[in-house]
Amino acid sequence: MQVRIPKVYTYADYLQLPQDARVELIEGVIYDMSPAPSRVHQEIVIELATLIKNYLKSSNKPCKVYTAPFDVVLIEEGQDEKQAVNVVQPDISIICDKKKLTDKGCVGAPEMIIEVVSQNNPAHDYIRKLNLYTQFGVKEYWIVNPYEQNIFVYVYRPEMGYSYPKVHTFNDKIKVSLFEDLEIDFAQIKEVL
Repeated sequence: MQVRIPKVYTYADYLQLPQDARVELIEGVIYDMSPAPSRVHQEIVIELATLIKNYLKSSNKPCKVYTAPFDVVLIEEGQDEKQAVNVVQPDISIICDKKKLTDKGCVGAPEMIIEVVSQNNPAHDYIRKLNLYTQFGVKEYWIVNPYEQNIFVYVYRPEMGYSYPKVHTFNDKIKVSLFEDLEIDFAQIKEVL
């Protein structure tokens, strides 16, 4: 009997996909990101990205904020980026090391990622991406769930990865641990939804 070994896709394969393909590559497996995000999802992303961008600008931080679609190529130590088997499009990425930025996106782990849960595949953010972002040492990872109106905040510790999340509601002000003086008031975000 012949054993079939599934293909492991790389960033080189990903670059050959049609421009309008909405997919992510995790551990060499292609995941479809359709359908398009909901209106509430987009409202949350726009509000958060705007608040963060305004903060970065007013405080002269060297960081940049990007929203999806924006490719983040996660590479192993010493790995050629074309051979990477993880390419994600986080809803929001904050990158402070400008050497990671390329014309196509980011190569290496952003300092912070925010994902807004979609109704059709919540496990993607809560399990698959949580494990991936732990593996690559994303310093802070937020999972925003508009349906449960809660936010899970994970902070990376080099000696142990992510500890238990701090769970907040859409009535809370949440401190961004990446910055000493940034706090996001989710009650204000809830008002625009």
